[in-house]
Amino acid sequence: MNMVNVGRPTRPEGEAPQDPGARRSLSGGRGLLQDEPLLFELEGWDKTGVDFEPAEHDASDLAGLTREGQIGIPGLSEPEAVRHYVRLSQKNHAIDLALYPLGSCTMKHNPRLNEKMARLAGFADLHPLQPLSTTQGALKLMDRLAHWLKTLTGMPAVALAPKAGAHGELCGLLCIKAAHEAAGNGDRRRVLVPTSAHGTNPATAAFVGYSVTEIAQTEDGRVDLADLAAKLGPDVAAIMVTNPNTCGLFERDVIEIARLTHAAGAYFYCDGANFNAIVGRVRPGDLGVDAMHINLHKTFSTPHGGGGPGAGPVVLSAALATFAPAPWVVSGPDGLTLVEEAKDEAAQAFGRMSAFQGQMGMFVRAYAYMLSHGADGLRQVAEDAVLNANYVKARLGDLMTAAFPDGPCMHEALFDDRWLEGTGVTTLDFAKAMIDEGFHPMTMYFPLVVHGAMLIEPTETESKRELDRFCEALRLLAAAALAGDADRFKGAPHLAPLRRLDETLAARKPKLTWRPESLSSSGEAA
Repeated sequence: MNMVNVGRPTRPEGEAPQDPGARRSLSGGRGLLQDEPLLFELEGWDKTGVDFEPAEHDASDLAGLTREGQIGIPGLSEPEAVRHYVRLSQKNHAIDLALYPLGSCTMKHNPRLNEKMARLAGFADLHPLQPLSTTQGALKLMDRLAHWLKTLTGMPAVALAPKAGAHGELCGLLCIKAAHEAAGNGDRRRVLVPTSAHGTNPATAAFVGYSVTEIAQTEDGRVDLADLAAKLGPDVAAIMVTNPNTCGLFERDVIEIARLTHAAGAYFYCDGANFNAIVGRVRPGDLGVDAMHINLHKTFSTPHGGGGPGAGPVVLSAALATFAPAPWVVSGPDGLTLVEEAKDEAAQAFGRMSAFQGQMGMFVRAYAYMLSHGADGLRQVAEDAVLNANYVKARLGDLMTAAFPDGPCMHEALFDDRWLEGTGVTTLDFAKAMIDEGFHPMTMYFPLVVHGAMLIEPTETESKRELDRFCEALRLLAAAALAGDADRFKGAPHLAPLRRLDETLAARKPKLTWRPESLSSSGEAA
């Protein structure tokens, strides 16, 4: 149900929505896009589209937890319900509609073959408490997925259970913490994090109980080695470096970063959120990485919008492998089984990350993606991701200012707002105007080290034709901004179902729930 209402802009009765340059509709609809209120603003509180048989038993066993008032849900017939959700879908941007240029998110096309495989009954109908003898196919898939993740990263061990990137970070740092404590180095309580890191990096370190020290960045957007060397010490447990980093650049000195870190007795955690930029071309294990999470839902095919489900397996170096959390898939005399207790080969495991084995549906999608691409295809994934980003950077670079213009970028092109100086247009204004052109805005104001940042990640699944369509729209907007047409930006979006909201109020006081108390005595929405 559409239960999010952060302040729906209203207009006087009978007034059509503002639509500069276009004929206004009288009903509020726009061509095939129907105007419709929220579900809870609809009529129908005294009807239902479904008939229920009377309950066979009373509620005496519910300890008094029975509903005495109305349930507070509007009644809809089947066509009303179907039309509501179809109309709602038309108001949302989607990867199946157009390019989704969110930098640092890797919102790419999800091959339908993956979906077909994930929906096979043998995988979709699994229950985590089934006897292992009935899940041998699923365990075999997990075992093969683990094999290829280790092969692609050059690492000897992998924990599959983490359910997302930040969960993987937590797993990696808990392995590092366990290794230090086993070696009698529990007094190492500090983690070094670059200024351009994903926000989850320092948050995860703090959650584990570490203090965080920031590492400076050089003018060309990379880790400052001198600052790193100065801040390493006997109390440092680990560094957390994203490579390629959040500025869309490869850390050229990554091997030296690893050498300095290991010389100080610390471990090298690599944020693998951007692994799709180097998969098949670079093995992180060869760079000196000790732990790295891999977002299966990003690198291996499924866009992670909507909150999941995701999967963030963590690959581990030999120094950390024995501390990996249970469960592990192993081969025994009776087939594949799971090591789930901290004994024997898992005696040093720090514990569990999940109640069960992780996200089976994501394992299937990722493995299907690997098999359908093969070694050469996965290498091309990285090459095309980098090629597409550099194409966008080149197409827009004469109008918009690249944050780091010297040399190529990796998987995403980063622009700042210097080119908007004196126009009266901000990064937010420009992004909102993109909605009028039919495109979802890029990531705005991140990374924080770049003023007015506009971070664009086209991913490897976009064609040149789509990239040209996207770049041409941005070029037209950029030309309008530079020509002084600020008015078209300040009110944007003009053509979206909703106009620009008060985003500060929406963030601080969102209305995320609806309560039956808002009903009037007649049962209608108050």
